[in-house]
Order: sequence, then C-alpha cells, then structure tokens
Amino acid sequence: MNGKHITKLGFERAGIGLALAAATERERAGATRDDILAELRAVQANPAAHVTGVYAALAADLLARAAEQGAKAGVALREQPLPYPVWGADLIDAGARTQMDVAMRLPVSRAGALMPDAHVGYGLPIGGVLATENAVIPYGVGVDIGCSMMLSVLPVASTALSTDEARRLLLKHTRFGAGVGFEKRDREDHGVLHESTWEDQPLLRHLHDKATAQVGSSGSGNHFVEFGSLTLERPDLGLEAGHYLAVLSHSGSRGFGAQVANHFTALAQKRHEGLDPAAKKLAWLPLDSEDGQAYWQAMNLAGRYALANHELIHARLARALNVRPLTQVSNSHNLAWTQVVDGQELIVHRKGATPARAGQLGLIPGSMADPGFVVRGRGHAGALDSASHGAGRALGRKAAASTLVKKEVQAYLADRGVTLIGGGIDEAPQAYKRIEDVLERQNELVEVIARFTPRVVRMDTGSEDV
Repeated sequence: MNGKHITKLGFERAGIGLALAAATERERAGATRDDILAELRAVQANPAAHVTGVYAALAADLLARAAEQGAKAGVALREQPLPYPVWGADLIDAGARTQMDVAMRLPVSRAGALMPDAHVGYGLPIGGVLATENAVIPYGVGVDIGCSMMLSVLPVASTALSTDEARRLLLKHTRFGAGVGFEKRDREDHGVLHESTWEDQPLLRHLHDKATAQVGSSGSGNHFVEFGSLTLERPDLGLEAGHYLAVLSHSGSRGFGAQVANHFTALAQKRHEGLDPAAKKLAWLPLDSEDGQAYWQAMNLAGRYALANHELIHARLARALNVRPLTQVSNSHNLAWTQVVDGQELIVHRKGATPARAGQLGLIPGSMADPGFVVRGRGHAGALDSASHGAGRALGRKAAASTLVKKEVQAYLADRGVTLIGGGIDEAPQAYKRIEDVLERQNELVEVIARFTPRVVRMDTGSEDV
C-alpha cells in the first residue's frame, strides 16, 4: 500500500496520512491489499461505525470534516425568534430589538432577555443577554472582553479632597487611550501576568507583551476613572449610613482582549461560512471543540486581566492618598458564564449586562455628569439573573458628535459641579438615556443600595474635547 492507492479512494489532507498509517498496521497484521481497500471504503461510507480500533483516528478525521462541510454548506436560522422578555421596551430602539430577534433565531439559542439600556452593537445588541447550548459566541461577549466596573470606598470625608488635588491624582496615576500604557519605569506588576495560561496558546504568548505594556491603564470610548461622593441612606456594604469619598472606574481588557475577540470571531465565521448574513456577527464555536475551549480559556484570562487593571488603578490612587479602601465592589459585564437555566447547563452571554444573582452586588453607572448606583441583584429567572450595565446610549457616537452643542454640554457639567479631564462630545451626558429612567424599568431585577455622584472625571479625549 502506498499514497497513490489512498488518494485514488478520495482521501484528502490529513486523512491520507491517517489512512496510510492504518493500512500499514493492517498489512503487518497479515491483511491483503484488497481487504484493506475494502475496509477503507467501509470507513469512508460510515466513519461513525469505526470510532474504535485501527481506523479510529481516520474515522474521527472524517467525522470532523463532515461536520465542517455541513457548517459551510449553510446553517438555517429559526423562522421565528424564540420569545424573550424585555425590560424598558419604551427606551429601546428598533435596531436593538432586530438584533436580539436575530440572536434568538440561532439554532443554538435557548433563552434570552433585553435590558433597558439596550442599544445597537455588533452581533448581539449592547444590553443583550443570550443563553446558548454548547456554543460560545465571541461577538456575544464583545470586543472589549471582561469590560467591568470597580468602586472603592475610601476612609476620607467626601469633602476633604479638593478638586485640584483630585485632578492632579488622576492625571498622575491613570492612563487612557488606544495603545496607551504607563512608561516602563512606572509600570506595576500583577499576578495575572504570571499565570501559566499565557503559555497554553500561541496567541496568548504573542499577546503577553501587549498586555504587560498596558496593564493598569484604561481604554478609550466610555472608559473612565472618577472621584466622587458615595451616599448610603442606611447601613450596608459593611458601612454606616453617610457620605464617603469613593473612586469609580470603568475599563476592560485593552488591546489584548480586542485581539482575542477578533481572532476567534474569524475562526467562528470560517466555521459557519454558510450562516445567514443577518447572523454573521453571531457565528459561534462549539464549546466542546478545540477552538471553543481555546476561546473560553482566553476569554476568562481577559476577564481576569481586566479586573487586574482596575485593581492597579485603585491601588495607585489609594496609595497616593495613604489610605486603604473600606470596601470594594466590582463586576464584569462583557463575558459568558456557564449557568443552569430551567435545569439545563447553558452558556449565558452578557454583552453590556450586569450579573444580578440574588444578593449579588453590582455597579450601574450613569454618564460623566450623572450618578451611578451600587445595586444588589434580585435573581430574576426571566432576566437570566441579569440587569443593565449602565444608562445606555440614546445617540450613537457620530450622531452625538454632529448634533450636540459643546457649550450646552459644558453648561450641563458646570451645573452639576463636575470637572472633566479629557472626554469627548460623543460621551456627553446628553448622548445617554436618563439613568433614573433605566433604573425605574428594572426594579424587579435589582435593589439600589447606594448612589455615587461624580465630581472629577477623567476619560480619553474622544472625538472632540468637551
């Protein structure tokens, strides 16, 4: 037996070598050429019947290629979306509803929900929650994997820190923008950079230097670090009622997470080349596939890295004030989790949605000049234990930049006593829904625990400085 005999049977690529190896083993066992050719044809005809024994590797390869070809041939969407609950329907534009409808037509979808801050995103809408069976959707998580919030309550009177000092601290101890990080001499270390996980994939090894260079910094867009006042109307969070100085930050996994998202999205789209164009951005990876497991590993590492960025930001500021936080709250809102839904273990994607299990603390910010809130989840099954992750955009970035008036935005900030460092008009408060309206629509999802009022806010410059 040689390669020509194998290729004449129609075996391709790795299958040729696997078939030849099996044929060689059968020859050593005394099988004739005709016997081997007949056996190889039988494996071709029904590989599922040969998943054990000498032809097992060849059969596995044939089954994998059949699955791949089936995916490329086309994946039919459901004719109608599965039903899903919506909170704050009057606040949500038609585009976000259309995107959620497409997501609920995927053959792997099992349940979903739409939060009141929902607006159009790539693939799954921002504010969308989607539960799938044995499938993870990179764009169901989002490009900024692990994007998250953190609040530190400090043992300092809320009025003790002057605006000038707060501004100086933010300028010195935070960094913002695409590709930006601290100078090497000022960069801090974190345990997440020393995890062995970085060595498990070539992609992660390649991105380790980028992650190291940007650790402890924040991205662009709606990311921020701000000093403000936290108000507790009654004792909670291990604190007495009253007003406290606090730091609130919003950041993610930087360029590292973005490259992970784009890499695995490309793999998912290649796997499902025949997917309906309307659902192209929702291409998925089977969780039990090699690529699916690789994404899951990289996604969770990006989530830990994002929280590490927050930890370093808050540690720098607390150290500069020579204090230790009284308490901290954090949550991620761009991740996928395994979760039991109606007795079945599913993959729950929260793209711009806050986990809100019963008793779970979370953070829901407003805008650069509007309050944010510490909340406690009520564990609503219909919402898949979720809540909004913020106020949500009322205007897209381009619309905000072209329609909002700089003087009016500045007057809004001044009226609320907010000092802004950086920030673009595309992030102006008027570009967002009213946070009070968003919270009102989800009373059954979360309980408000405390109110954060921003005072000095730092962001990236955006499309135009405010």
